Amino acid sequence: MFFVLTFAYSGRPRADDIWRKATTANNDVYCRRVMQVMNEYIGIGVSFVLAGGITALMVLLSSTLGKKNPTPVKLAPFECGKEPFSLPVGRFAIKFYLIGILFILFDVELVFLYPWAVVYRALGLSGLIDIGVFLGILMVGFVYAWDNGALNWR
Repeated sequence: MFFVLTFAYSGRPRADDIWRKATTANNDVYCRRVMQVMNEYIGIGVSFVLAGGITALMVLLSSTLGKKNPTPVKLAPFECGKEPFSLPVGRFAIKFYLIGILFILFDVELVFLYPWAVVYRALGLSGLIDIGVFLGILMVGFVYAWDNGALNWR
């Protein structure tokens, strides 16, 4: 019995003690890094929570405390200051949708072009070739739309 107790509690560090200390040290470094990152973003999180809370509070207060006096004039659609004289009967022409789609297509192209313009020197020749291929594909699409009469207003 004396031998077992002496062997179990000798002054030498055991392997599991060494492992526990090593993982605890690594865990402390990891936890400190996570806390640093969280501290960087906590202001943004608080801002979002406050903005959402204030918005919800204002909507709730205006819906509960505001006057509710629906009249026929208030319920009528507003047409840019003109008196509404009839219900809208016409439909939008397809050319409006086509122009809208083309606008979105080339607007998205600019969204990709601005970040490239900021870092084009760091990207080097590879970045120049990539953006050249991208713009080439867009130009082919533009020429195709122009050739098919998508830009003609008839």
